Amino acid sequence: MFKKNMMVIFFVLFMAGVSGAAASIIIDGAGATFPSPLYYRWIEKYQKATGVRITYQKVGSGSGIKAVLDREVDFGGTDVFLSDEEMVKTDHGIIHIPTCIGAVAIIYNLPGCPDLRFTPELLADIFLGRIRSWSHEEIRKINKDLTPSNMRITVVHRTDGSGTNYLFTDYLSKVSPRWSKVIGTGKKVIWSTGIGVEKNSGVAETVKNIPGSIGYVSLTYAQENHIPVAMIKNRCGNFIAPDARTLSSAAMVNLPTDMRVLFTDTDVSDGYPIGAFTYLIFYREQAYNNRSREKAVSLARFLWWCVHEGQLDTTELFYAPLPEDAVWKTEQIIRSMTYNGEKIVTW
Repeated sequence: MFKKNMMVIFFVLFMAGVSGAAASIIIDGAGATFPSPLYYRWIEKYQKATGVRITYQKVGSGSGIKAVLDREVDFGGTDVFLSDEEMVKTDHGIIHIPTCIGAVAIIYNLPGCPDLRFTPELLADIFLGRIRSWSHEEIRKINKDLTPSNMRITVVHRTDGSGTNYLFTDYLSKVSPRWSKVIGTGKKVIWSTGIGVEKNSGVAETVKNIPGSIGYVSLTYAQENHIPVAMIKNRCGNFIAPDARTLSSAAMVNLPTDMRVLFTDTDVSDGYPIGAFTYLIFYREQAYNNRSREKAVSLARFLWWCVHEGQLDTTELFYAPLPEDAVWKTEQIIRSMTYNGEKIVTW
């Protein structure tokens, strides 16, 4: 409660420094669908408090990254950080801040909505198309209460360039040598089986409408659509459901100063194994494309608000807030923003 009250006090003092001229500022963003429910909540609240107009198009991580690289938007949303090779191509001009911790949830549609458990190996074999029936012995072995059914398994996967794809395939590549060899890791991959659709919302809607189907989405999409979520066996042998606590546990890792880190397949005993930070990316040097200094300052203030006051909205929407160490390191990244070489953050 103390921490929450302090964040409210901080917010009041912070907003006192926002100029009345902010009403004329428009900040554009685009990218990941994974955190979009949270971003839309933030945008609505921030606009009401400051008058700054912010847009966000949920077009997928791949398109969000491209929009930033092409300098078509002020910030991009992505569930996967840029690789070292990609960073070199931008002359290290792009920086990342994590905004929250999200889970890639395994969703399914079975009669009676039974509680399901999956081992990593079983999950990989299902999404490889090697296990095609819900009556398979490997499914029955760890789900003894599951009513026998010869219902066919229909895999539903993403076809767009997606950070959710990357996180899920990164996890499967770590836990399954067969997956790593046949499919691999990527924002886009060539699937062995299943129905392809776009966006988290598309996967959720398709699974909801096809009996016997299974897919993967951001946890908030599963909860909003009232679709059951499976427990996954982590590296310590524990079956873990995704929630704010198990996601926070998974994120208890050494964080690099640039915050580009993956913690899928966590070795934390009570950590959910398919969780990760989701990021906003933008240029460190903000004086480009005839941008005004006022716009650059407005972007910095919005980013600062997201990792402080905005964290109060995370758990309600089925994400987890940033750990304190992550907030501190993210503050330093925001403080590194410049306009014509001069620091933007002076508060």
